[in-house]
Amino acid sequence: MSKMPAEENQARNPELPRVQLGRTDMMVSPLGVGTWSWGDHMIWGYGQSYTRQDLETAFRISVEKGINFFDTAEAYGWGQAERLLGQFVRLRTEPLVIGTKFLPSPWRLRKSSLLAALENSLNRLDMERVDLYQFHKHFPPVSFETWMDSLTEALETGKTRAVGISNCNCHQMLQAVDLFSERGMSLSSNQVEFSLLNREPEYEGLLEACHQQGITLIAYSPLAMGVLTGKYTPEHPPIHKFRLKERLALHAYSLVLPACSAAKACQFGPDEIIQIQPLIDLLGDIAAAHDKTPTQVALNWVMCKGAVPIVGVKNERQALENAGALGWSLKGTEVAELDEVSSKMQHFADSA
Repeated sequence: MSKMPAEENQARNPELPRVQLGRTDMMVSPLGVGTWSWGDHMIWGYGQSYTRQDLETAFRISVEKGINFFDTAEAYGWGQAERLLGQFVRLRTEPLVIGTKFLPSPWRLRKSSLLAALENSLNRLDMERVDLYQFHKHFPPVSFETWMDSLTEALETGKTRAVGISNCNCHQMLQAVDLFSERGMSLSSNQVEFSLLNREPEYEGLLEACHQQGITLIAYSPLAMGVLTGKYTPEHPPIHKFRLKERLALHAYSLVLPACSAAKACQFGPDEIIQIQPLIDLLGDIAAAHDKTPTQVALNWVMCKGAVPIVGVKNERQALENAGALGWSLKGTEVAELDEVSSKMQHFADSA
């Protein structure tokens, strides 16, 4: 974390709460920024619809609005996201919490691959250590236990302040908890998809287990790749936004992560948008009651569930809108209403 007196940061955002990251002494904003799109040409069109300057502006605004948690990965933009984030971090003096991820792809067969990948990530970020180092997704043939053991070694090196997992179910998470506990360590986070269109972490008990174990659930794709923003209509569904190569890339992504409804949501056509319209309408009604946007309501719902959403940001407008999800809270009755309507969408989202 960069250094700045805590009281100075408090003065900038006196009412912004912080959330404890796992059982560490690190406190993160209730909303973070995800950098999957940073430097990504294949799916997101980096360099065409948005530029490095757009990202730098979005980063600056996010920090100025009180967001101090940024999540990246070695796989995002083939390392470009880490490079960009590292460059932007050096422009600020606020204490920021930076997380990145190791992808145990099938060709990584040695336990030492994780530590080597951490070194490479640190080089791209231009940092001596990262705040949170995460296991991205389990692939065979190397066992889950082997990678968890390597994560404990990463923590012992001091080159990461905390460790987490991603795309892991409840059984795997509790297995990791036991393995870390044997070494007197703790697992700090589990990053999974969680939104009004994918509530599996809640239904399967993962969210509750995180609360019980003192593990932070980091929610990626909290807007279901933009579907929950209300910007799509049957006449202009998501599938029309993406070119063929982008849809193919997202399809490949959904094959790697079969449960990733967000990737599938980008292939929604008119019929799918019509089926989720009751939820979109409710988001709009609640947003109007709070003088907010559907995006801000959808993000706030995740925070009300006790998770930390990380949302993509590519420009100034998105940064400002995302930050508008902070500093207020949905009413209990509104959360319940969203729960009820979204539960009717769940089977559809799972099969999309």
